[in-house]
Amino acid sequence: MSRKRFPRGAPGAGPDAEPQLARIDTLNDDGRGVARVDGKVSFIDGALPGELVRYRVLKGKRNFDQGELVEILEASPHRVAPACEHFGVCGGCSLQHLEATAQIAEKERILRDKLRQFGGVEPEHWLPALTGPVWGYRRSARLGVRNVPKKGGIIIGFRERRSSYLTPLYACHTLDARAARLLPALVGLITGLSCRDRIPQLEVACGDDEVALVFRHLEAFTATDLARLSDFGREHGVRVYLQPRGPESVTALEPSDPSPLSYHLPEFEVAIHFRPTDFIQVNAGINRRMVAQAVALLDPRPGETVVDLFCGLGNFTLPLARRAARVTGVEAERRLVLGARDNAARNGIVNAEFRQADLYDEAQARDFWAGASFDKLLIDPPRSGAMEVLKLLPGDGPRRLVYVSCNPATLARDAEYLVNSHGYRLTRAGVMDMFPHTNHVESIAVFEC
Repeated sequence: MSRKRFPRGAPGAGPDAEPQLARIDTLNDDGRGVARVDGKVSFIDGALPGELVRYRVLKGKRNFDQGELVEILEASPHRVAPACEHFGVCGGCSLQHLEATAQIAEKERILRDKLRQFGGVEPEHWLPALTGPVWGYRRSARLGVRNVPKKGGIIIGFRERRSSYLTPLYACHTLDARAARLLPALVGLITGLSCRDRIPQLEVACGDDEVALVFRHLEAFTATDLARLSDFGREHGVRVYLQPRGPESVTALEPSDPSPLSYHLPEFEVAIHFRPTDFIQVNAGINRRMVAQAVALLDPRPGETVVDLFCGLGNFTLPLARRAARVTGVEAERRLVLGARDNAARNGIVNAEFRQADLYDEAQARDFWAGASFDKLLIDPPRSGAMEVLKLLPGDGPRRLVYVSCNPATLARDAEYLVNSHGYRLTRAGVMDMFPHTNHVESIAVFEC
């Protein structure tokens, strides 16, 4: 295949550019089709592996082009019609056009490729993917709010794909149905508020039994506004919270003194209570299966001690405490540490302790490791991974380490370090479909001496 080369901004790139022909090789990390034309890589929105497509170059760069799909000449057998009318514009999902089982296969490929490329490692055994419902799974979300008179007024939604603009959502198939059904009514509610131009976001948090809405507002609500918000909460059976500043400023409006939101892990007889702005795993069904799998893989025995790093509210710590002699959870955010201690008390768990420490701070990490004595380790770090923490891991560290990851690239980097610098074997790894229809890859890996 051949085509003319054009610098960025020239007639060969942009909405009026002449369509090009390409065969799609694979998907990249953000769900775009990848083709190689005349030795140059093109990333094409909406294209799937194996497809023959026509596409238009929107931006031409020295090493790659960014393109949009114009026509599918040969479709993938795994292509399906997206369920959502907003797909392709809304940035909340990137893979609705790919059949669900094929999404899993792509995520497994990404994990395998990252482990090989960045880590130079491969697990001795691949774990079957953890899957669950692919619609209505999202129990927490941060939605943008804008008043755009030229587009009809209040817009509530996720950002558009690769844009700062918002997609007007009146329905969302991935959001918990209890929250999704409120979207049209929320547009009407915010439209009637005095400070509708000063409400930048709306946070949704769903427990097993209750739904909470947190209204971020940059201007004080009037008495009439507060009455409208309270009426909305009562009418729709949801809890209404106000957030005038940071997360610490969140207060309940309706009801004024609510019981905590909660979710249950029935296999371990554990209930996790949380505030509406606390971090929780977004997919309730996958979280239950993930916790059960992590505990089974770590296999804590009655006489063993376990450490859980980046423990949050105790999502892993408290179930582990049901199996181990003692568990220590470590978390940087004070509010989460206090919440975890409260959860331990509520569940009658006395063999779990929680410590506040920023494990990315070398001094704090050294202090923790200096006094730590444990048999096994679970780690669930943020996207940046855990290299800073692992570099300070004691030489006589745990015999087994379970690593839960939301970024396969940093998992691979850390796996290389654990294998080549600490002498661990990567015995098992697999993906968990925490975010169906998106390019996010959640995974779990087991390291053993």
